[in-house]
Amino acid sequence: MKRSCIAAAAALALCALPATSATADDHGPRGGFTLAVYGDAPYGTFQGDQAEFDATPAFIDSVNADPDVSAVVHVGDIHSGKQWCTEAYDRSIAALWTHYADPLVYTPGDNEWADCHKAGEGGGSYDPSTGQIDYVIDPSTGQPADYAGGNPVDNLALIRSIFFSSPGHTFGSGTLKVLSQAQVRDRAHPTDAQYVENVLWQQRGIVFVSINVPGGSNNDADPWYGAPITAAQQDEAAQRTAADVRWLDSAFGLASENDAAGVVVITQADMWDLDGKTPAHLTNYEPIVSSLAGHTGAFGKPVLLFTGDSHTYRSDNPLVQGAPCTGDGGVCSYDAWMSHPYYHVTNFHRIVVHGSTFPLEWLKLTAAPGAHNPTTATSFGPFTWTRMPQG
Repeated sequence: MKRSCIAAAAALALCALPATSATADDHGPRGGFTLAVYGDAPYGTFQGDQAEFDATPAFIDSVNADPDVSAVVHVGDIHSGKQWCTEAYDRSIAALWTHYADPLVYTPGDNEWADCHKAGEGGGSYDPSTGQIDYVIDPSTGQPADYAGGNPVDNLALIRSIFFSSPGHTFGSGTLKVLSQAQVRDRAHPTDAQYVENVLWQQRGIVFVSINVPGGSNNDADPWYGAPITAAQQDEAAQRTAADVRWLDSAFGLASENDAAGVVVITQADMWDLDGKTPAHLTNYEPIVSSLAGHTGAFGKPVLLFTGDSHTYRSDNPLVQGAPCTGDGGVCSYDAWMSHPYYHVTNFHRIVVHGSTFPLEWLKLTAAPGAHNPTTATSFGPFTWTRMPQG
């Protein structure tokens, strides 16, 4: 696949970034490097439930204690769909993450922005008799419970201001050489610069890329507040999805240019999870799925996708019908497989990290670019992984 101009710009910008003070190149067995990957945490079963939040410092200590780990990835959802979207809570998570001993890369989840409009998260409900939104009220203040009344666009702006205030920088300690979409000038699509949360980086022949794809329905099949769908909602989903696809173009262009041994894609959405809905609920993920399928087939080397969203561990290839699957609690059904057009891409693998419940868990991913592991429940090309439940 011919490399795009934006991919070329990304390559130049990445090379121009300063050297890192802490990289994954110096850690891990057999000359590889190791990352800790998790998401959908901390979760509460109701507003005010602090149990997982209070357990998070010990969880962070467990990751810090592993000498192999040199970077951390959070795949989104920093609270549950039963907890309010408040600035104070978002800042409390940011404060927790400063205790990581290694850099942390984060991609936002639906619960902290796209679903904040929902009454269950402290947003509100549309009253068709008045044409107004009845907001959930915080009894302690008499004001709407959520930041900006739960408006998704405003809550995404809040997430960006807290977690992505410095494009190209990560949380935790040390630095990881990442490139934000905000740092790459695309003259044809100048508004792509707002997607500061989309990043990519290279480590020892592996290209990593994160894209903001929220779970549920890609923020386009659940009308905000239950009101008639608005142009603002349609525009948000369409513009972000197009920018995500262009960022994938950049990442795969960079991987091809540099003869990378593999690509790791990081999103929040489990794009194959029906979650009790009809297949049409997943239709607007198709541009992302199509891009992944096309790029992976053209790349011809292992592509590993990490997601959260559906909470329960899976290891599979949803781009091959009937491919083997390892998971918990009978969650390997392919009821959603036909929600996307037919693909047969064998050099693809997907992992849903386990989250939302005790014990808290992270996944230990090791990348050894020279390795050619068979595809099993715990290995794929240059990648091997182990689940690390705590307690």
